[in-house]
Amino acid sequence: MCKKWQVFRATDFQSLMYPNFIISKILGIFPYKINASTFEISKPCYIMSTVIICIYCSFYLLLIHKIIISKIFSFGDVTRTLEYLCFFTLGGLMAIVTYILSKPRMHLLQNILNISSKLSTESYEKLSRWIHIKDIFGVIMLVVQEYMYFSKVQIFEKNYWSALIMTIVIYLVLLEFQMNMLHVNCVCVLKACFKKINDDLTHMYTRMINDEKLPVSNLICHMPRNQFFLAELKSLMKQYLILTETVQMLNIIFSLQLLAIVILSFIEITVELYFYLVRWQGEVLITFDKHLLDAFLTSMVHYIIKVTFIVWACETGKNEAQKISSTIYDVRNSIRDKQIKNELKFFSLQILHCKNTFSTKGLTVDATLLAAMVGGITTYILILIQFLITTHSCDENL
Repeated sequence: MCKKWQVFRATDFQSLMYPNFIISKILGIFPYKINASTFEISKPCYIMSTVIICIYCSFYLLLIHKIIISKIFSFGDVTRTLEYLCFFTLGGLMAIVTYILSKPRMHLLQNILNISSKLSTESYEKLSRWIHIKDIFGVIMLVVQEYMYFSKVQIFEKNYWSALIMTIVIYLVLLEFQMNMLHVNCVCVLKACFKKINDDLTHMYTRMINDEKLPVSNLICHMPRNQFFLAELKSLMKQYLILTETVQMLNIIFSLQLLAIVILSFIEITVELYFYLVRWQGEVLITFDKHLLDAFLTSMVHYIIKVTFIVWACETGKNEAQKISSTIYDVRNSIRDKQIKNELKFFSLQILHCKNTFSTKGLTVDATLLAAMVGGITTYILILIQFLITTHSCDENL
């Protein structure tokens, strides 16, 4: 962490992830230290994470007591209160799971660091051009957005309790964003590793084709080269297996956080759209005014960006892994060496048994998830409109 770091000039995994690691350390969700490219648990940081989790759990229990049991605190109406309860519950779930899975996440980061050590400096620079922008400016945008939200939305009186709520909300939003960005960054690094395997296969194929064009007099030189190609192919197969195991580890460690992010994003976008889009003036009116724009800028935009980043990273990562299978078939159908053909056949069978898809609790994270969320949000807004019509119809009958 003390190595010289430059923005957009990443040279290894540490410098690539530096902004995310630093902000996560400030939030108390990065209880590690890096010694000679090795992640280790830092006792002071781990103690700080424990204290933060204990403070949040105490706050959450107090909040539940004030809202549900004492009934002396609310956020305006029942729907808003339920929305905030969902936010604090799911945000707390992410915080607790993040704390519990600190050691498994450390092993995951160590595996990705080891795997990505084979990437070139040029690959790291390409990744850093947008990862650093996303991590640095994303946090700045989030802080500005939260300031705009609390300055415009007056849902409770200004006192010490409200200040505490705002502090916890900002902390949970930043924690959620950082874990989301950490997941996206890891997926992008794994995608670059899959791309490297694909590029190595293509490069190896080009060299084999050139060798097969050699005259028969160079046969003695040609045979050792085939052995070299076989050794290189076996190395690529081993790398692919390690990448597959890392993808499965990533799915397990980030599964609950991703599920909570998807559910929370779904709830927040649906509720905010309903509150600022639907009006009742003797009948249901759909309005597009400055209030809807304010809600979009201050509440919905970062949920939309987070879900879009997750889906984009997982979809492109899955596609990059699938390209390897096509490359293997192209190589296998174009060469004549039987030994290499058999090895490529084993490689293709290995790929068939490895599912490099990014998922959360059985839910595949890809473009279909984004389409399902859009359809679900539309459906639930229509359901809420029907409840609104029914409620006013009952009031008129009374």
